[in-house]
Amino acid sequence: EWSILTLSNPPSTIISIALMMKLGLAPLHFWLPEVLQGVSLPTGLILSTWQKLAPISLLYQLSELMNIYVISIIGLTSVLVGGWGGISQTQLRKILAFSSISHLGWMVIILKFNPQLMMFNFLIYALLTAAMFSSLIYMGATKMSEISTVWSKTPTLTSVMMLTLLSLAGLPPLTGFSPKLLILSELIKQNSLMLATIVMLAALLTLFFYLRLTYIVTLTLAPNAPSSAISWRSSSKPSTLVATLNSMALIMFPLTPTLLLM
Repeated sequence: EWSILTLSNPPSTIISIALMMKLGLAPLHFWLPEVLQGVSLPTGLILSTWQKLAPISLLYQLSELMNIYVISIIGLTSVLVGGWGGISQTQLRKILAFSSISHLGWMVIILKFNPQLMMFNFLIYALLTAAMFSSLIYMGATKMSEISTVWSKTPTLTSVMMLTLLSLAGLPPLTGFSPKLLILSELIKQNSLMLATIVMLAALLTLFFYLRLTYIVTLTLAPNAPSSAISWRSSSKPSTLVATLNSMALIMFPLTPTLLLM
């Protein structure tokens, strides 16, 4: 019976490159930012999380047969392109698209060394991205100029959104720090010190535009309207889903050892 695991190395490399194009990894990433910019936020949420599950699962099965140099180059290129590409963007969906490219680059880099860690990284990435998209859907914001005015309407959600952005950036002690810490530890264990150093420095590029978003969300205030007896701002109903996703995106770092054993 034919099995995907019986392929020789060159065919498996070709298949893996095709899967990486479907995931939007650099240098095959050109379709992802434009497509994500052209769809609605709920569709973008599905495109950034659920749609990537099948290709990631196939890469997991092909991990032992893939060429380590090919996936290392693609992974490193994705981390760099994701960082450089997101710096100049003002559209939130394009920023999240380049964020996705960067995170997937981290996953591909560790694929050959530890496929289980790649799947763990994907789960954390999907959780953080879902939390970020759900917050944007709740706010109805698609541009950086729009999120600068939400502090006066939903200060609590805005504060949590700031922490979610820092979690996406991989800052401790938030949830997003655990996959980066584990990946760098695994690369050092495999004596890939140069690769670990480069991806660690490349992470500073993504940190820049996450911090820029954080600054816009929390440290800039829109002009205040004259005081009035009647509030002209519409009140928003609290969302249990948004609260749950953002909470998980912030406080799961202490549970990392338990999650890895599952």
